[in-house]
Amino acid sequence: MIAYLDLPSGLSGDMLLGCLVDSGWPASRLEQTLSRLALPAGEWAVQIAQVQKGPLRAARVDVLAEEGRHDRRLADVRAIIESSDLPAVVRERAVAVFVRLATAEAKVHGTTIDQVHFHEVGAIDSIIDIVGAVAGLHDLGIDRLYASAVPLGHGWAETAHGRLPLPAPATLELLAAAGAPTRPAPGPGELLTPTGAAILCEMATFEQPAMSIQRVGVGAGQRDFPWPNVARLWLGEAESHGPLVQLETNIDDMNPQLYAAVSDKLFAAGARDVWITPVQMKKGRPGVVLSVMGVAADETSLAEIILHETTTLGVRVLALPRRHEARREMREVATPFGPVQVKVKWLGNDAAGVTPEFDDCRRLAESAGVPVRTVHDAAVAASHALLATLREGSSAARA
Repeated sequence: MIAYLDLPSGLSGDMLLGCLVDSGWPASRLEQTLSRLALPAGEWAVQIAQVQKGPLRAARVDVLAEEGRHDRRLADVRAIIESSDLPAVVRERAVAVFVRLATAEAKVHGTTIDQVHFHEVGAIDSIIDIVGAVAGLHDLGIDRLYASAVPLGHGWAETAHGRLPLPAPATLELLAAAGAPTRPAPGPGELLTPTGAAILCEMATFEQPAMSIQRVGVGAGQRDFPWPNVARLWLGEAESHGPLVQLETNIDDMNPQLYAAVSDKLFAAGARDVWITPVQMKKGRPGVVLSVMGVAADETSLAEIILHETTTLGVRVLALPRRHEARREMREVATPFGPVQVKVKWLGNDAAGVTPEFDDCRRLAESAGVPVRTVHDAAVAASHALLATLREGSSAARA
């Protein structure tokens, strides 16, 4: 699945959280994600509400954080994220967003990224926004994020560093480093925050993809403007233009621990699927075949990632004229051990299967001190009940 951020009024971290919740990411899942971080108890909370922005309904996420007495640096924020039991890809991408943000702040203020101070209330707010956004995109199964050009307004902002011109200097530095496209805002004010800019520049490709839209999530900004202060997240499947291709290479001299990072980069670059097949190579050495499927338009970029990120010296390309795909949707089921995310497989308007997310089952099993199989069995039973309900709904709709 892919997603496109339509930004008529810019973006902040909490606006993106609102988009994700409105797109079907359960609010309970956001709360579970944040509970897995070592944030100071009692100093933060998240509130979710449906609001009106002009004539439009939207989901608003309010991140409430108390004023702290000391600052955090990048190393402190990194430790909070990396010490959690969130999926590795979520931890890595969240840290990458913070590194990008710290790099911009360091350049603006003439210091190093290790010396950049995140004011504690801002640090908690940013950690919740960034980790929540990365986790939500991951849970919704979004393989690639796209974004529109961002509107930039003029004016002034009062900050811990004093009065600063808008767009905020760190926001401009982030956009410049990424070569991000901009456009004039519909009016004055800060429409794109540094946190929103850091997430976009790290996670998104600034273009509108050809896609079949399946649903839309609308997130609300905190301020009221003469126009609806919202962002919209379009979710759907990419429309293939031209044939699919399969790229392959044989590797027998690379550390196996590196394949996960290679796979993440390939998916981020638009790969439809990535897999590894064990093989026996010359001189009896064990090796693997790294295979990647994508659209022909992405062939060069995918091949360059393979050549840069692995030890291979060459990549084969095979033409794949077409592929049949089932639509997928993330839902949540209740078990005696806690809620579990499940993936629903749709064929047209018919639910064809429901599969529990193994990472959720493993996390709940560790928390309850029971075998993973016990939690997985409970999740499978709940999945079967959900599947029966969905099929009943489909039959009633056809009747």
